Amino acid sequence: MGKRKDLSKLDKGQIVMARRLGQSISKTAALVGCSRSAVVSIYQKCSKEGTVVNRRQGHGRPRLIDG
Repeated sequence: MGKRKDLSKLDKGQIVMARRLGQSISKTAALVGCSRSAVVSIYQKCSKEGTVVNRRQGHGRPRLIDG
């Protein structure tokens, strides 16, 4: 299984607003087009940290030459 791309800020905002308005997890996932687990994790992060900004860091050694 490959990794999926991060959701956009717009998608994350839609998830947060839909959940705050009482939409179910399944309906929210169908609205945005992502998995149910993504909806849960994004909403939990927003509730905990108060933001939906990506925090993903690069892995491995930094490149010395831009390719």
